[in-house]
Amino acid sequence: MNLREVPVAQTSPDNFGPERYFNRELSWLAFNRRVLEEAENGAHPLLERLRFLSISGSNLDEFFMVRVAGLMGQQLLGVEERSSDGLTPTQQLAAIAEDADALVVAQQAEWLVLRECLAEQDFHVVEVDALTEEERAWLDKQFREQILPVLTPQAIDPSHPFPFIPNGMFSLVFSLETPGEREPVVELLMIPATLPRFIRLPGAGFRFLAIEKLIRAQFDLLFPGFTALGSGAFRVLRDSDIEVEEEAEDLVRYFRTAIKRRRRGRVIRLEFLADTPEDLETMVRTGLHAEVALVSESAGFIGIADLGLLVETDRPDLKFPPYSPRFPERVLEHDGNCFAAIRAKDLIVHHPYESFEVVVAFLRQAAEDDDVVAIKQTLYRAGKQSAIVDALVAAAEAGKSVTAVVELKARFDEEQNLLWASRLERAGVQVIYGFVEWKTHAKVSMVIRREGAQMRTYCHFGTGNYHPTTARIYTDLSFFTASRRAARDAAKLFNLITGYVPPKGLELLTLSPSGLREKILSLIEAEIASARADRPAAIWAKMNSLTDRIVIDKLYEASEAGVSIDLIVRGVCCLRPGIAGLSSRIRVKSIVGRFLEHSRIWAFANGHRLPSPKAKVFISSADWMLRNFDRRVEFMLPVENPTVHAQVLDQVMIANLIDNEQSWTLDSSGAYKRVQPGKRPFNLHRYFMTNPSLSGRGAALGGKAVPKLRLTQRG
Repeated sequence: MNLREVPVAQTSPDNFGPERYFNRELSWLAFNRRVLEEAENGAHPLLERLRFLSISGSNLDEFFMVRVAGLMGQQLLGVEERSSDGLTPTQQLAAIAEDADALVVAQQAEWLVLRECLAEQDFHVVEVDALTEEERAWLDKQFREQILPVLTPQAIDPSHPFPFIPNGMFSLVFSLETPGEREPVVELLMIPATLPRFIRLPGAGFRFLAIEKLIRAQFDLLFPGFTALGSGAFRVLRDSDIEVEEEAEDLVRYFRTAIKRRRRGRVIRLEFLADTPEDLETMVRTGLHAEVALVSESAGFIGIADLGLLVETDRPDLKFPPYSPRFPERVLEHDGNCFAAIRAKDLIVHHPYESFEVVVAFLRQAAEDDDVVAIKQTLYRAGKQSAIVDALVAAAEAGKSVTAVVELKARFDEEQNLLWASRLERAGVQVIYGFVEWKTHAKVSMVIRREGAQMRTYCHFGTGNYHPTTARIYTDLSFFTASRRAARDAAKLFNLITGYVPPKGLELLTLSPSGLREKILSLIEAEIASARADRPAAIWAKMNSLTDRIVIDKLYEASEAGVSIDLIVRGVCCLRPGIAGLSSRIRVKSIVGRFLEHSRIWAFANGHRLPSPKAKVFISSADWMLRNFDRRVEFMLPVENPTVHAQVLDQVMIANLIDNEQSWTLDSSGAYKRVQPGKRPFNLHRYFMTNPSLSGRGAALGGKAVPKLRLTQRG
């Protein structure tokens, strides 16, 4: 049934069938297309455009290794469970293959454009025939001394079976002829990850050669006495998801084994260079047992994600101007004492515009403070060089009671988290690994400090990870408070994780996997009641993904009851907006720009016209997804402090709503259209880089109220 053929009077979402949802996987591919289109954005410097191109490549790799791998697993097992929009795994895979192939074609086309534009700025990725004699001589020496000893050609014949090729490995394959031999010889050459993908050529300029071009040009050194009949190149992507078995007795041991097993996962995708001969391609597919793998052929560059390596080149003229986040002035007003600043007033910090260093300082001061007796900390993703872990180690070595909840199931960070856990345990930290069936995704820190005859708890609640690198490029909120109610709730959250103690009598927090969806549904229901009572009714919600069908259907119900709904969903959105009788009052936009929008903020009008001081405003670690509601430990925290409330609602949310330079709107067909700035351009990221106005400013605001943006600025 066509959605637009459903009578408007039939306002129950069920009447619209599964077509009322967008497919999750295709919605994700649409998001990655928006990332790619930032590579096409002429307003960005060239190397930043190249960065967006490489991100679109790494995103697509992960999508295949996890999401597509899951669908292929269902297909191979004969599982016919349909997606929310009614597609079988086989139908989804066919649609994914079509969209992904179109995305790859667009990536390759953009690489050709960027390569030419970069060359105009004396930044060259050259072909072998463009090398100078001096460069050829230098490369010959480099190849003989630095590269050839590392390479290991392997013949493929009955006595040399096809070898195992690790996930992500780039390889060359050759069909060779030798004098006096009737049968050709097939040689496989894996390019070790220890070798650089690009070699910078000597001289004053910026000239690079891809290593596979060099290897193929050095054929006579690799295979003396052979003649090449044909050659090709390919890259392997394998199933990289880790399924945790409920009967796993030792989670640490299980993950150490599973990480090794992941490297040998089923082949999901093969990328071939377009000039690879058909017989060599068939041999590779057979040797890898990849007959059912999705195959992509490219006439350009295989492994688009590797182009990000070029972005690290020292060419500041081709990058965004450097940005130095400020340290919250209000902490500096208390001589840098985080505890004094938090004790005086709740504090919110807006990353990356305000430095993540304040979070590190909070924990470092806790480690050094003789009055601090205990620290409790969740760690989901902490990065490879973590000042947070350093602070926890220092605190434990100083004799404090330190508890760290290390989530082993943080995808692609499992190995790093195991290393952090080992280091923390060696320092005397009590390390907890959470649940077998749930992920601990909540970002919470507690510092318990002795102050006179009492104990006071200082809490940090974050919408993002304790990760110093991503904190420089992800937009997130850090909320600090000395509220005793928040402290009691945070303690119950940790007791749930460490001791399976049910969190009874929560005063501020709402937690998943029990209660978060229900709380959101009740808030939406309250807006429906307001609309029916002819009071102002509106919802503003910002998140990364929206896929939960129960919440989506409640939003549909709210829309047709008269609630005005604005959703800012950066990535996957399964809700279909703008359908008469279903979602006529729902608007969806996505923001993609210099920073990655990551904060989760939800506002409910509560009988008043948004923005209002009386609106209910929440921050959270969760998206509105099935996994966040049912399979993760998450928090949702109301923002009650009037100043912080105004800053989150009147600044952050309105800035997101009125941005018209890096925003896309979603229509009822599933298409995203870039918003045109018109006469009143507004760039969300530029605004906060040049107008720091959040609670960390303290006296720097000069006693003025928080600046208020106007919705009338919306493009």
